[in-house]
Amino acid sequence: MDATVRAVGLGLLCWMTGCATGTGTVVEGSLQPRHFRFVTVVEKTEPGAGGWQAACVRVPLRRDTGEVFLCELGIGMPIENGDIGPIPVPLAQRISADCANLAAQTVFSAATPVTALGLACEDFRNTFTLALSKAIIGSRVSKTCRSGTTPVEPRFQQP
Repeated sequence: MDATVRAVGLGLLCWMTGCATGTGTVVEGSLQPRHFRFVTVVEKTEPGAGGWQAACVRVPLRRDTGEVFLCELGIGMPIENGDIGPIPVPLAQRISADCANLAAQTVFSAATPVTALGLACEDFRNTFTLALSKAIIGSRVSKTCRSGTTPVEPRFQQP
């Protein structure tokens, strides 16, 4: 594969390690549940829906040229909502990872060598927000991480 086709090697991509698409995007890895270290930021004090948990992930988006953009994802969701009921940390982690990987597959498979990394990050964050908010009503993904969360920067193989 020539350098032009591999010009965009985005750090977080799709489901499988090492596969490539025909758009110049190299698939390097996927987010795992362990990358989402949720902490309680608002305690659940009464029966029913309530409480809030948050996590912070900084996904490295990179090109073959060495350009790197850290795409910050501030993930938040209720500890319990009316649809699912209690959302323990392992469930929050699994759903977050699944939705992030689906969003990555959707967004980064359409990326080209000229796609700006900042715009790719914004598209990824918006698509992740849509997926996560459908999976867990009330959840959100923001541009910044909430204080009290520990940023996690996943390490993926270089393309």
